Amino acid sequence: MVRHILRLFLCSIFRLLYFLLTRVRVEGLENLPASGGYIVAANHLSVLEVPLIYCLLNRDDVTGLVAKKHRKNPLFRWLVDAIGGIWLNREEADTRALRAARDHLKNGGVLGISPEGTRSPTGSLIPAKAGVAFLADQTAVPIVPVAVTGTWKATRKLLTLQRPIIRVRFGQPFRLPALDRTAKGSGLRRNTDEIMSRIAALLPHEYRGVYDGHPRVKELLGG
Repeated sequence: MVRHILRLFLCSIFRLLYFLLTRVRVEGLENLPASGGYIVAANHLSVLEVPLIYCLLNRDDVTGLVAKKHRKNPLFRWLVDAIGGIWLNREEADTRALRAARDHLKNGGVLGISPEGTRSPTGSLIPAKAGVAFLADQTAVPIVPVAVTGTWKATRKLLTLQRPIIRVRFGQPFRLPALDRTAKGSGLRRNTDEIMSRIAALLPHEYRGVYDGHPRVKELLGG
């Protein structure tokens, strides 16, 4: 109950700020599972998309993996702790964080994560890490790909009193094939490419970055 009230309070503030400062366009909310655990895998361009996606998911059991470096910011630390966020040390194989994420998914919760592992410095997709594919294999939950545009350098527009258009597209949930234990490395790479291809197929051409031209992206786009 406390978490539900806190979520309503935070999202009412976030929604007001987005309404006043930006123009948000959302597609594919009908693709979100109504119950059960799943992974939300999104591209990451700015901190602006994090609270937006959190509120769009509209479930009290949403959490995410957050870089531990952000704990230095007292307000950000309080927000992450309040919603049960999982702090992740990106400088090492953080088995504690991965176990916590795995347990949350197995208990039917929703986990938001950026497969790229960090904000893109280029404004388009960068090579992804294998963390999402690993968690999906450990938990057998579906993945919902999410594509966000309009947040790249959006703070500059806000400072000049412009209202950036932010678009969020939720793709259809999908499941990855189980890994072959005799070739786990290649399986993780294959599944990671599948995740990123699903995200890339939801993005405009200029946002696809290193996955632009990937054969799987072309296949998903019907090319």
